[in-house]
Amino acid sequence: MYGGDEVSAIVIDLGSHTCKAGYAGEDAPKAVFPSAVGSVDEMEVDNPDNPEDNSGSAPDLKSKGKRKLYVGSQALGFRRDHMEVISPIRDGMVVDWDIVENIWDHAFRECLLIDPKEHPMLLAEPCSNTQQQREKAAEIMFEKYQVPALFLAKNAVLTSFASGRATSLVVDSGGGLTTVAPVHDGYVLQKAVCTSPIGGGILTDCLIKSLEQKGITIKPRYSFKRKEIRPGEFQTVDLDFPDTTESYKLYCQRAIASDIKECVSRAPDTPYDDSSYSNIPTTSYELPDGQIIEVGADRFKIPDIIFNPSLVQTIPGMESFAEAAASLRGLPQMVIDSINKCDVDIRRELFSSILLAGGTASMQQLKERLEKDLLEESPQAARVKVLASGNATERRFSVWIGGSILASLGSFQQMWFSKSEYEEHGASYVQRKCP
Repeated sequence: MYGGDEVSAIVIDLGSHTCKAGYAGEDAPKAVFPSAVGSVDEMEVDNPDNPEDNSGSAPDLKSKGKRKLYVGSQALGFRRDHMEVISPIRDGMVVDWDIVENIWDHAFRECLLIDPKEHPMLLAEPCSNTQQQREKAAEIMFEKYQVPALFLAKNAVLTSFASGRATSLVVDSGGGLTTVAPVHDGYVLQKAVCTSPIGGGILTDCLIKSLEQKGITIKPRYSFKRKEIRPGEFQTVDLDFPDTTESYKLYCQRAIASDIKECVSRAPDTPYDDSSYSNIPTTSYELPDGQIIEVGADRFKIPDIIFNPSLVQTIPGMESFAEAAASLRGLPQMVIDSINKCDVDIRRELFSSILLAGGTASMQQLKERLEKDLLEESPQAARVKVLASGNATERRFSVWIGGSILASLGSFQQMWFSKSEYEEHGASYVQRKCP
């Protein structure tokens, strides 16, 4: 058992879009940076005459297996030749542990400036995490970072704690996927968890394709420079970088498109159809290269994909995803299905505390729309209440905040999976210690 010396624990929530890290007991994560990393294969950069690539000046370069990884928003914001952008997470699950180690390194060494040997770690994990994944995480934490103690907590449970509830239905909609998970007395009811691959990433891609169809191409920030001809008047000069990879270009376009999405879009009050939204007033948005675009019906259509996934089929260029989308359920249906898989006795309580979490769930009007749709679908006796923190930061980081609350509780200190227990029982003991 780990007694918890008077040092604060570190809480890390590695999501499919961003990684959140910080100290337990604080109200927001100190470090928030993309989960994607830049990767340059060493074989290609064998030209010593190009000093900027080979000077190992950036502190977060780790050469391993002949590739250099660049972690963090600054390292990614700098365009490099042949740099691919890769993500260690697919469908909420870690697929590349090497990248994850680099992300953790970046969080400890560059963002929080701590020595992991001195702090217990609380890691947030998806509800669908397998035993193998958990053991791997425990092994890296204890063997490589030598942490004194560790705890793996489920995303949904942490969100529930963040709002001060032990029982609730957590609707977590992030960058990579949307999960609906019932939490009862601090435990996830695994059999009733529903997931859908529709997250912020898909919505952003739909927005890019939809704008392209209207003839608007988003120019990545690196592909032009602006010169001031007269005060307040700019001229845009295109720059050409033939060696930029497709994935980096897409990464930059997505960053801009997701900002457009966050600024202008809102969930429509009624299901979207082209006729009723065709003459809706447009909202203007200025792109980084100075062109001003008008976003009309798209600002309602894109968010409505969450409620009605078959809308993806109407967007040109999204065919690869459209086949899958036909069989997907909308968010209200997932909520109902999830509650119906639960025990009869707790359904009523779940209906009355539906919690929204994650970046995509912070969209304007999403809470009202979900509540309205659920009232129509749910049984008469159920009192439907969708709760979401009014504070956008809290909604976006609710998993991290729940972890921060949990790890700083006095009564939690006996729950840690300590290093001595790891040495005695091995990694598989994590299943016993962290339910």
